[in-house]
Amino acid sequence: MTVSAGLLLLSLAVLGGASAQRVTGLGFALVASPFLVLLLGPLQGVLLANALSLLSNLVVFAFTWRDVSLRKVLLLSVPAMVMVVPGARVAQHTPAAPLMVVVGSVTLLALLTVTLLPRARVLRGTSGAITAGGASGFLNAAAGVGGPPVSLYAVSTGWDQREFVSSAQLYFALVNAASLAAKGVPDIDVPVAMSALTALAAGSAAGHWLARRMPVARARAAATGLALLGAAAATVKGVVAL
Repeated sequence: MTVSAGLLLLSLAVLGGASAQRVTGLGFALVASPFLVLLLGPLQGVLLANALSLLSNLVVFAFTWRDVSLRKVLLLSVPAMVMVVPGARVAQHTPAAPLMVVVGSVTLLALLTVTLLPRARVLRGTSGAITAGGASGFLNAAAGVGGPPVSLYAVSTGWDQREFVSSAQLYFALVNAASLAAKGVPDIDVPVAMSALTALAAGSAAGHWLARRMPVARARAAATGLALLGAAAATVKGVVAL
């Protein structure tokens, strides 16, 4: 793949992820992380996904902060912070090819779980929040995809969509900041950084426009399709490199 083609693919992945994040409350990491891993390798790809997710969280939260549930954010955040540490160790000490397989496979499994159990109520109450937060923190640090456990918790508790969108931004801003503190910041070239930031801004603007026009279910379906494609490609590349 040429440098130009790689930057274009990276930009499209970040654009799609940022749009999905604004419309659904989740989606940036699920859409962008597999492609970033595919292009930059598992460690730098996940680090960049964490950094861009943090920026996306802050942008969306600036528009939605009035609807936040601080109680639920706290319930999820405490166990997540604890599990970020072992997740970061997995990301830092696993060889590149196996880690790429892990990132791709975990993303595929998480997507299939959410898709096949769209109405499952398996994570309820305080214990459900602790389980969801812990799993999310570990997966976010290790693979850059901490959304599915929180999504299952939201479905299980019947979390109002507006409140969920706002609360998820604050929660993931905290978790992404913790993940970066545990692993360090991404080491990427200037063209990659500029392409990613430009696409993030464009995607956030597009998502803000789409949030008033596109049904959430349709946006989730599109984000899931893109994420499945990227996760499958990352898994295959990792397997070939073993």
